[in-house]
Amino acid sequence: MNRPRISPLLRLQFLGILMLLGLGALAVRLWWVQVARGAEWTARIRGSSEATVRIPSIRGEIRDRNGTSLVQNRASYEVDFYLPEMVKGYRQRYGQPPLTVYRGNVSGMPKDLKEADIVKIVNDGIVPRLDDLDLARDYNAGQLQKHYRTNTEVPYTYIKDIDFPTMAKFSEHDVGLPGVDIAIKPVRAYVYGSFAAHLLGYVGAPDDINKEDAKKYTFFQGDVEGKSNIEKLMDEYLRGKPGVRHLRRNAKGQIDSVLKEDPPQQGADVFLTLDARIQAIAEEALRAVSRAGAVVVDPNNGNILAMVSVPSFDPNTFIPSIKAKDWKALQKDEGDPLVNRAISALPPGSTFKLVTAFAGLRGQKNLANAKYSCGGGVSYGDHFFRCWVAEKHYTHGTIGLADAIKVSCDSFFYQYGNAAGIQSIDAVGKLLGIGEESGLHLSGEQTGNMPGPEWMQIHHPQERWSQAQTANVSIGQGYTLVSPLQLAMAYVAAANGGTCYYPRLVDKVLDQNGTPVVDEQGKTVNFAPRIRADLRNEVSPQDMELVRRGLWKVVNEDGGTGGRARLKDVVVAGKTGTAQATDRGQEENVAWFACFAPFDHPKYVVAVMVQGASGHGGEVAGPIATRILERTLAQDEGKFDMQVAWIAPAHHPNPLQLIKSVSYTGSNVGGEDEEGADTSQSGVTVQMADGGAQPDVEPEADAAGQVSKQQTRVARAQPVATPQPERRGFFQRLFGGHRNTPAPAPTPTPSRRTRGF
Repeated sequence: MNRPRISPLLRLQFLGILMLLGLGALAVRLWWVQVARGAEWTARIRGSSEATVRIPSIRGEIRDRNGTSLVQNRASYEVDFYLPEMVKGYRQRYGQPPLTVYRGNVSGMPKDLKEADIVKIVNDGIVPRLDDLDLARDYNAGQLQKHYRTNTEVPYTYIKDIDFPTMAKFSEHDVGLPGVDIAIKPVRAYVYGSFAAHLLGYVGAPDDINKEDAKKYTFFQGDVEGKSNIEKLMDEYLRGKPGVRHLRRNAKGQIDSVLKEDPPQQGADVFLTLDARIQAIAEEALRAVSRAGAVVVDPNNGNILAMVSVPSFDPNTFIPSIKAKDWKALQKDEGDPLVNRAISALPPGSTFKLVTAFAGLRGQKNLANAKYSCGGGVSYGDHFFRCWVAEKHYTHGTIGLADAIKVSCDSFFYQYGNAAGIQSIDAVGKLLGIGEESGLHLSGEQTGNMPGPEWMQIHHPQERWSQAQTANVSIGQGYTLVSPLQLAMAYVAAANGGTCYYPRLVDKVLDQNGTPVVDEQGKTVNFAPRIRADLRNEVSPQDMELVRRGLWKVVNEDGGTGGRARLKDVVVAGKTGTAQATDRGQEENVAWFACFAPFDHPKYVVAVMVQGASGHGGEVAGPIATRILERTLAQDEGKFDMQVAWIAPAHHPNPLQLIKSVSYTGSNVGGEDEEGADTSQSGVTVQMADGGAQPDVEPEADAAGQVSKQQTRVARAQPVATPQPERRGFFQRLFGGHRNTPAPAPTPTPSRRTRGF
């Protein structure tokens, strides 16, 4: 059968139609890919060709009430290792990276796992080049390997806070190493050294990295966080907002340029109630002794104007991290410089008689006109509680409340306290803040003890409360523990006529535009003064004045125990105290003095505590408090100008040496103090305030990280092949610097990084 033949012309026409259909289908496909889904593919390409770096936020400043900057930021040069880029560079140049085996967990089961031996990569491929330029430094290899295993998103800091000559070397030479970044970061600068160190606190690296946040970036540079005191307390306001740097990768996966940068934003500035000039006066005065704490408060609002503790430390040693040996030295120091004695709790001795005095003036059992006889002591049960005058071989006779405060008669207060009752003493103590939280939330702050029957049942259930216990509490001994801060706030109420304030340390917080910060609801955050209680509801104005008159007599009448606190032109009122305490297993005397001035219109309350006193409160603590008052009041009148300047840490070569007395040339007038502690009572163990969380401690170099020239050099890694010449990548050009680029200025603006990502 013959088939019909298709003409060549028809065949060509058919093929043409097929080609047109194919081209049409291709055109539709191209339209679909390039037009309909163009935005999607563009985003994917952009995402795969970009890298992002989180730029740490910049902390706000901490200032005093007059705007004097106490904590700022400065520029710190660091050498960072971006470990994934370093491993990638090693692979491109030398081949398969060396591996190491470690014991890990898979689904909860222990298993040997392999990972790149980053220590060998650094020692073989990085250190030799750095050593050529005399830039190699010993490091902790164990920490480096652990960092690579757990924190690859975060750069490993190889050298922290490098000096300018070292920075210049990096800038002037072509280091030519992938993954090595010279960065400039803002770090904390405590402007006046150890000035107010126990109050300002310090910062350090966060304990944990937010993994979810880190996943948002190719490289994550975290913020520092407050580790103690104001830095920690106000961390949420001081922290700014991080920035981000967008980088472009080329076809080989190498980063070769910066696309754009969103700079970080600085946090808010915190203004304290602290007055830097008064703080400087108190810092100078307290250095006359080796272990002590002092607080200065405005009795009209509870504002803390100064808070000092000695010995002290320089928080700048913690920035950007403290060396392990320096941290160990601070911890082993006999004087415990990290302890804030201003918020540590110790037995207050006779300064507590203020609380007992108020307790006897409450309600129907008003003891304003009560008189008691001092025969050298009082017996309760089988124990004879002596008055401090017993060793002087005389007695105080029969006296009333004001004179009992003046001469600090223990016998009077044993009887007066029992007549008032422990419940009343407890109630007044709590109103004044004794044994209660201050509300400041300072690191390690101790609440102390306001003991009573309920307290005894909880802490010493085997003991029964008795009149003897009440007698002990009445004179500030036994289990009674009070901090200088708490004592100052109690005397605030006496100074102002009965208003009990919470201590106040933060005045305001302003953003960088000078606007008060707001909370999540958009309301201005309130830092206004707060009233704890009103003692005027418990004690009448005339009875309040009776107690105040007794405090006046202490300083201004002959025979008062605080005559050394008398000033020429200002009327001071106050109370001495000497107690026994046990610290680290050793019993010692604790000297106290609390006072306020001027008497008629008080502006300042000062409380001073000195550990290790062989003398009494009036001759050890009294002169210090008076020195602070005298200079502060003279400064108000323009007769004294205290300069705020950098100060080294307060440190005594023998911090446990006993202090007999303190004197300042040309300051104090008045008689001698004689009040002593009742040595028949054993001292209660003190509660010392620790320094807060551990700072960022830089570990010492280990054996594998010993890379200095004095050590045996490791063999250089040998390339698997001669690398082909190519355009220098972003890491090489940017990390290595430029031969003809001049070194950057020693103090660049910390808010902008000048090198690195």
